[in-house]
Amino acid sequence: MTKTITIQAHDGGAFSAYVAAPAGTGPFPAVVVIQEIFGVNDVMRAICDGLAKDGYIAVCPDLFWRQEPDIQLTDRSEAEWKRAFELFGGFDVDLGVEDLKSTLAAARTLDGASGKVGSIGYCLGGKLAYLLATRSDSDANVSYYGVGLDELLGEAGNIRSPLLMHIAEKDKFVPPEAQKKIVDALLNKPHVTLHVYQGVDHAFARIGGEHYDGAMAETANDRTRKHLKAHLG
Repeated sequence: MTKTITIQAHDGGAFSAYVAAPAGTGPFPAVVVIQEIFGVNDVMRAICDGLAKDGYIAVCPDLFWRQEPDIQLTDRSEAEWKRAFELFGGFDVDLGVEDLKSTLAAARTLDGASGKVGSIGYCLGGKLAYLLATRSDSDANVSYYGVGLDELLGEAGNIRSPLLMHIAEKDKFVPPEAQKKIVDALLNKPHVTLHVYQGVDHAFARIGGEHYDGAMAETANDRTRKHLKAHLG
């Protein structure tokens, strides 16, 4: 079952979220799926649909609503990339985290929800999944090739819930020196499990993307499934 819901923001206004839920009455744990820079597009909805098949209520909020509500882009044209980077540049990370905290709270109370909720984020969403691990009451988090994490390592001491991190060795948006800082700071941190995927670029898990690597994506996704099962049920 899929639907669109409306979530109230902490500071007024409201934003939409795509929801995919398993068949049956539950209770089911929930997962907040955090978008890339392309909005809540077909890729994000497909991830939600897959999670629903695995027994999770998946909720993907529109995080660009403060700039342009309900935008959907792809990675297939120069114009779309340009618009995606404009939205990324105008995105307020702190407000985005607050919107995600509102989403976590909403996900806990959806029909059929068990009350357990985690997050999975990709690219920009990978950064935000890390911040949910440091700033929210989420029960588990997964970060795929998060960007800008080297600037947020001062928050690592606040991680209280399990965080699984997937890092692309050849990530064009995370240079080697930044990647080294991230790995050195987080590799042995309590509650953090970190994997570096050799030879792959940013978005190696995006099906249909330029840098998609099926074998590495399946390895990462299998680890994600096990992480969610262990911590959300």
